[in-house]
This record gives sequence, C-alpha cells and structure tokens, in this order.
Amino acid sequence: MAQATAVFDEAPLLERARAGDAEAFTELVQHYERRIYRLAKHITQNDEDAEDVLQETFLKAFEHLPGFQGNSKFYTWVTRIAVNEALMKLRKRKSDKTVPLDEPVDTGDELMVREIAVWEENAEEKYSRQEMNDILQKAVDGLKPDFRTVFVLRDIEELSTEETAEALGISVPAVKSRLLRARLQLREKLTRQFKRKGENIFDYL
Repeated sequence: MAQATAVFDEAPLLERARAGDAEAFTELVQHYERRIYRLAKHITQNDEDAEDVLQETFLKAFEHLPGFQGNSKFYTWVTRIAVNEALMKLRKRKSDKTVPLDEPVDTGDELMVREIAVWEENAEEKYSRQEMNDILQKAVDGLKPDFRTVFVLRDIEELSTEETAEALGISVPAVKSRLLRARLQLREKLTRQFKRKGENIFDYL
C-alpha cells in the first residue's frame, strides 16, 4: 500500500530558527532554495546573478527573521525578498547597459510547456519537444520584467493571486492586470512565431 507524502510543517522550524537555531534555518533553506533559485533565474536570466540572489535572499531572511511576524507563509515572505533582490540585479544591469533584459536563455525547464499550452499529438510530430520548449521559453523571456515576474509567480511557481500581490508589494487588481497582459503578449508572440513557420498556433492551443 502506497504511503501518503509527508506534508512539510515549517512552523516548528520557524519557531526554532527565530530563537536563533541556525540548523533549523538551514532546513528551511534546503526546503525552499531550489524554488527560490528557479525564480531568480527566471527573472535575471543569468546563472551567476541567480546564485547571488539566492545567497542574498537567505542572508537577509536570516538577518530579519526575528522581525518576521508570521502573518504570511515563510515562502511568500522569502519570495518577496528574492524578487526585490532580482529586480535590483536587473536595474543595475540595465544601468550598466551590458546585457539586454530580454536576452533569451534556455533554462531547460519543461514546466513551461505544460503551463502555457496543452499541445496535441500532431504538434508533437511536427516539432521536437525541445524545439517547442525553446520557442515558449524565448517568448516568456521576451516579456517585460514586471509582466514576466507576475507570470512566473502565478503560472510557474503557482502562488495565489493574493500571495503574488504580497510578494511583489502590489495590489491584487495590479497582479490580475499584469498577468492578463503577460498572457496576451505570450499568445501574440507565439502566434507570430508559428505564422513564420507556416503554422497556426490556434490549431494546437
């Protein structure tokens, strides 16, 4: 008989961590670090910057942990720190004018295919999975940072609208508006992409 997957209970670890238990905080880091890194990579589109964001996020979280009131989930709180750090990286990069914000990168994250569209078998026959993944990834990478961040939090990290609003420090209506615009822009980008290939994306959506 299959055993149910254990639910992660962060409350005891949080209590110990807030009391100064570094090992408890390390357990929290280990549980969330992959998600925070993935988020940072999606926003910065750069491995080195994502690593920096990951480190700075948890250093700041540990430093300010005694002031964390627990009014939101720990992950939501840490996500807000990570988003701020990642956006600071983007602003610094933009001011340096060394790397374009919309430079496409391949993260190899196949989750993008499942989140944006459900592809039928005939599409799989015409395009390799990697090719479709590349097309979708480039479309997401081409979104403006504000829209891309909301899209990543809602449709990839699967935060609720309220959690996304809290993480970004914006209103729920603003989240809904940005997410709608992000999805519309993605649909437009993908439509143009498939027209260049002589196909109609609406055949596969």
